[in-house]
Amino acid sequence: MEKTISNQQQSKNYVLPIIIMFALFFMIAFVTGYQNPLGSVIKKMTGGNAILTQLGTLANFIAYAFMGLPAGMMLQKKGYRITSLGAVSVGFIGVLITFMSQFIGDVTTSVVIYLIGAFVSGFSMCMLNTVVNPMLNSLGKNENQGNQLVQFGGACNSLGATLAPMVVGALMGQNATSIADANAVFYMAMGIFAAAFLVIYFSKLPESPTLGQKTEEVKASGAFKYRNFVLGVVAIFCYVGVEVGIANFSLQYVENYLKENPATVSTAAATAGAVSGVYWLLMLVGRLIGGAVGGKVSSRAMLAFVAFVGLVFLALAINLPESTTVGMFGIDKENGFEITTVVLPISVLFLILCGLCTSVMWGAIFNLSVSGLGKYTQVASGIFMVMVCGGGIWPFIQSMIVGDGGLSSYLSSFWLVFALVAYQLFYALVGSRVKKA
Repeated sequence: MEKTISNQQQSKNYVLPIIIMFALFFMIAFVTGYQNPLGSVIKKMTGGNAILTQLGTLANFIAYAFMGLPAGMMLQKKGYRITSLGAVSVGFIGVLITFMSQFIGDVTTSVVIYLIGAFVSGFSMCMLNTVVNPMLNSLGKNENQGNQLVQFGGACNSLGATLAPMVVGALMGQNATSIADANAVFYMAMGIFAAAFLVIYFSKLPESPTLGQKTEEVKASGAFKYRNFVLGVVAIFCYVGVEVGIANFSLQYVENYLKENPATVSTAAATAGAVSGVYWLLMLVGRLIGGAVGGKVSSRAMLAFVAFVGLVFLALAINLPESTTVGMFGIDKENGFEITTVVLPISVLFLILCGLCTSVMWGAIFNLSVSGLGKYTQVASGIFMVMVCGGGIWPFIQSMIVGDGGLSSYLSSFWLVFALVAYQLFYALVGSRVKKA
């Protein structure tokens, strides 16, 4: 009876905290997502190659390597509310630094300031991720429902990621040559952070169960006694590279393809952003489906299925000839943001469809990794965040594979992504079994 009453109280009292966590998921994706279209501007400003397009993403994600453990310790000592307030404050500062970089006359110095802003924003994203994942996972009545809440939160994350390339690409257009062309986006991001601070400040959030415990009672090393967590840390390091790599390089591939075929559409940047946005939109759809079935389907089965299908999609994308084309959604900015159909290689379609597969991987991996950890769950979340730096490292390696090559080099670079997805399949089938290391 006591357990039933507790669950009823939880369902009644935790609606607002869940909504707040979903909103933070949205913010994480939007602020992270605009680094990709801005990367194309940095490339134009510096006259560099594909590697330059990934510098902002690298700076954003590499911050996780520095902030992951401190964020986990902060969550353990200060709780969800203080950590959330700190995160949105740091996020506001990061966007402000990026905004200010446009006022530097020297191009090299301007790019450096921009990268500092992206790095500081990465601190904020890391802190927010450290809060929202364990909080939503803990609000579920059992392991499957914890995964279900994380999947629904991920759907909000996908919505932010869907809008970021579409909005930024459409606002800047293919003729954007400076960071100032994204001012409207910066104003929007800073406004969201300011509003989030006020909402969290005046709201009551349930606190971490380890709040107030001494640090030595819950040491990070304890989490590494569990094999499912150790291999899960590797899985998340690989997964974020998959998610970001597909989005970034499908956008770059489409933009370069359209520039070589100018008669296809009048605004390559806007259309490339729209196509990339469809990838994130499919992630939204996948996460909604994952959230709907998450209470009935195990995280292990879910991850194994989507990893296998993702491997099939990637193999088709890499090997199908460029001459095989398909009509896809596009935007013609020159004619008043008119929605149009653009002919693209069918490989793009299969890359975009991967969004359905990558959509549920994060929640499933997190859920499987912390299974059985008990008191180590919160500090394990901080360790998890360190490995999110893979979202910058793997795409940067992928950009080196592309280099100054032609369109075929973009598709060949996805063999790296294929290998990373293969590890997800291994983790689902073998590595996720709860066992002491």
